[in-house]
Amino acid sequence: MPRLLEIMARLRDPDSGCPWDIEQNFATIAPYTIEEAYEVADAIERKAWAELEGELGDLLLQSVYHARIGQEAGLFDFDSITKAIADKMVARHPHLFGDESRDKSAEQQTRDWERLKAAERGPARVLDGVALGLPALTRAVKLQKRAARVGFDWPSTDQVLDKIIEETHELVEARDSLTKAEQAEEFGDLLFVMANLARHMEIDPEAALRAANEKFTRRFGRIEDFLADEGKAPAQSDLVEMDTLWDRAKAEDKAAKAERAGQPRD
Repeated sequence: MPRLLEIMARLRDPDSGCPWDIEQNFATIAPYTIEEAYEVADAIERKAWAELEGELGDLLLQSVYHARIGQEAGLFDFDSITKAIADKMVARHPHLFGDESRDKSAEQQTRDWERLKAAERGPARVLDGVALGLPALTRAVKLQKRAARVGFDWPSTDQVLDKIIEETHELVEARDSLTKAEQAEEFGDLLFVMANLARHMEIDPEAALRAANEKFTRRFGRIEDFLADEGKAPAQSDLVEMDTLWDRAKAEDKAAKAERAGQPRD
């Protein structure tokens, strides 16, 4: 860590540092921080353990970067950041570092964690503190969880599914008669309820959508392979042909999935 902190200090030196690094601030670095966090998650998702070490280093560099900018502004430094998170971990785990009993379930620990977080925030509105910079689907789930804690929630998925049908009808009506801004609002309402359904079903909507993106990428790649075997590119095909090839790619996918699960192929 001392070497990495020294490297960052050299990069940011106003007289002899790197011109690009000197120009950066919290706001310009923040997108890279988000990107690096996603690259860590991507390596884990792909079980690319050989890549994960490097990705974690890239993410750590982001914390070092923000710490240096904070130090230059007289706000905080790397030592104060590490002290603050260490103190927080101790305070959030009284069953390990305090007098509370360790004999509690993971569910109880989660409830205690949220109670301690609320106490740290002090008097606040129910939805305060849910970060604006989160991916929209993740933030929707967190907002809904907060509201559910005070009883503002549907009791089962049946009511959520009814709401999805209602919002779908409203989106169709908007498509046919409302402005683009109003259509976007109705579309957002539908996505928000879909996130609520994911929460009720204990599904991570971001992970589910990432998996769907990967599946689409994989299957469309097979369409390109099939066309290449015939000396063609997608631009030289049409929807009917590509739809047929999609079904072929889908069948391959299902067969491979069944084989991995040890199931007999149809």
